[in-house]
Amino acid sequence: MSGNSGGTDGALGRRRFLLLGGTAALLATGCARLLGEPSTAPGEQPGPRAGGEPRTDAAAPSGPDAAATSDGAEPDIAGRDNAERDDAQPDDTLPDTTDDPAASAEADPGPDPESEPDPEADPAPPATDRAPTEWGERVTGVRTRIATDERLVALTFDGCGGPNGNGVDTALLDHLADLAVPATLFLNARWIQANRSLTRELAREPRYELANHGTEHRPLSVTGRQAYGIRGTRSPDEVVSEVMTCQRLIEEVTGQRPRHFRSGTAYADEVAVEIVQGLGLEVVNFDVLGDAGATFSAAQVERALLSAGPGSIALLHLNRPGSGTAAGVAAAVPQLRDRGFSFTTLGDHRLV
Repeated sequence: MSGNSGGTDGALGRRRFLLLGGTAALLATGCARLLGEPSTAPGEQPGPRAGGEPRTDAAAPSGPDAAATSDGAEPDIAGRDNAERDDAQPDDTLPDTTDDPAASAEADPGPDPESEPDPEADPAPPATDRAPTEWGERVTGVRTRIATDERLVALTFDGCGGPNGNGVDTALLDHLADLAVPATLFLNARWIQANRSLTRELAREPRYELANHGTEHRPLSVTGRQAYGIRGTRSPDEVVSEVMTCQRLIEEVTGQRPRHFRSGTAYADEVAVEIVQGLGLEVVNFDVLGDAGATFSAAQVERALLSAGPGSIALLHLNRPGSGTAAGVAAAVPQLRDRGFSFTTLGDHRLV
């Protein structure tokens, strides 16, 4: 019995030794594989590091898609890698973390915060499909006089710009300075671009108030109506652009924000006028046609201005040197003062 028992014990011992040895070998092999192989599933590539850093490991993608992530593309103006642009495709190489709440939260930071509004973008025009029923210089909403019974007159001068309108009537500006006459100057973007330094000088002169005369000197329409052969703006969006491009230019050049607007040709429809009012400006025309687009003679300008009454707004031009405007203004101003009139800008007056 004892001999057989010893043989049995020896056999069991040998079996235990073989089992322990096999287990150790399997463990060693598994550890070696764990240390030597990536943690991704077959066919996957490692995803980018947290924070969007580019991959630097040897498993970077190859083939047709390699250029999209490994060609050293320069970052865009926001400093983001090209792969992180808003229009980039999702990265299919990111590991699946749906079963790991912590990893899922790290991989999905949630919705982007609201972007800041672009200060250069035009305001959205009001949603309207109303067809205008009025067209001209005196439609609903357009102001033509100062609301006063006092003998006040506002001289307003347009600087229209364009191929034949970028000039400067220096004789007129000299007369206004000599006579110390305040005035409101409606400047078009084209005229400002051609006379930027002069625009800054005019803005620094306390007697002058700058106003907005549009960007392309167009009649203000939501349907493209014409005036004097000039096509008007064709939609609410074009109305906003015609007003706000010039508005931003005046602010850029002078630091001032105009409160008054006059369209090219002074024509508008009432829907476009409402849009301008929604932009925070008042549409202003006239009740005294001072120089008819700088076509009047000096005598005609003088007579026109002498027809002014309390609260009159006169329309003249400063961009046509050699016209009768300068001499006509110089002749009329002293006579109006003798009649008890004084001159003012549109300023803070209530207009009607």
